[in-house]
Amino acid sequence: MHLNEIRLKQYRNYHELRLPVENKVNVILGENAQGKTNLMEAIYVLAFAKSHRTSKDKELIKWEEDFARIEGDITRKTGSASLEVILSAKGKKVKVNRLEQRRLSEYIGACNVVMFAPEDLSLVKGGPQLRRRFIDMEIGQISPVYLYDLAVYQKILKQRNQLLKDGAQAEESDELMLDILTEQLAETAAKVIKKRFSFISMLENWAKEIHQQISRGKEELALAYLPTAHVSEDMELSKIEERLHEAFSKNKRNEWRRGLTLTGPHRDELSLHINGRNVQTYGSQGQQRTAALSLKLAEIELIHDNIGEYPILLLDDVLSELDHFRQSHLLNTIQGKVQTFVTTTSVDGIEHETLRQASAFIVEEGTLKHMK
Repeated sequence: MHLNEIRLKQYRNYHELRLPVENKVNVILGENAQGKTNLMEAIYVLAFAKSHRTSKDKELIKWEEDFARIEGDITRKTGSASLEVILSAKGKKVKVNRLEQRRLSEYIGACNVVMFAPEDLSLVKGGPQLRRRFIDMEIGQISPVYLYDLAVYQKILKQRNQLLKDGAQAEESDELMLDILTEQLAETAAKVIKKRFSFISMLENWAKEIHQQISRGKEELALAYLPTAHVSEDMELSKIEERLHEAFSKNKRNEWRRGLTLTGPHRDELSLHINGRNVQTYGSQGQQRTAALSLKLAEIELIHDNIGEYPILLLDDVLSELDHFRQSHLLNTIQGKVQTFVTTTSVDGIEHETLRQASAFIVEEGTLKHMK
């Protein structure tokens, strides 16, 4: 799949932009704070209807304007499509071929994107919430059902946490309501966990091979999904649900005391090991960066494996963060098969055929020009 054109109106520091792009590597050059990352973010928002940088949509709207609009024309194996995301004080609208989609889960997946930015190098050493977000965003691209189940889970979890928070002096009616919410939460949590197990297994198959290549055969990467409940990948859905009920029952008194839900996908973790050692705790910075790069490249292959075409790749100011060998491996992997957008202040010192054949643009104060 590839993006043919992106159009912005009143988005961040862009008043208006119409940018036709080619199905190859597109390099966006410019000094800091000129709009390079804003353009990458806009492509990301076009795919996910949310930013990777902020949870507040109003921050995406140009200062003193009422709305922002992102439009993009994409080509897939199944044909062409026009996508649109409109952000305003009234909320968010998403459209496919000018038809508004009622649920985000019906929209996400129309355009598949993999983002690799400097903050993703913290995917390995950062907090568990970063890895959970990574898992959720990637499964969501290939499974709209998962996004729906996750949204239901989060809604029930919010209600359950509020009840626990308010119910320090639990009454009989509160106990009954908690039991009802627990029943609903366990049912949905089991679906989320089952899908995560499957995803991590697929991701590991790709990441292990890629990591061996980058480490020149010296390291073996292993991934493990660590649920808070005593469940395993080979369990049936009903068994996972049963184990969740057992965990909720065991933690019930403690949850009332602390005012929050202590078991479930919102507290689960992804662990990474290199040669049997936990890379989050014991890995060097180089090993952690290689593991993060392996996960991102594995994402690309996993999406291709599941939907039959490669996603669009966004490399936001990340090449300068990688050494020459990792740069070369990344560029060799994408060469000729993945439409890629690269932002950088300069390509000096990055010698690679992929960049020599790329389309180049320069951005200055929210204005883009094609470099001949």
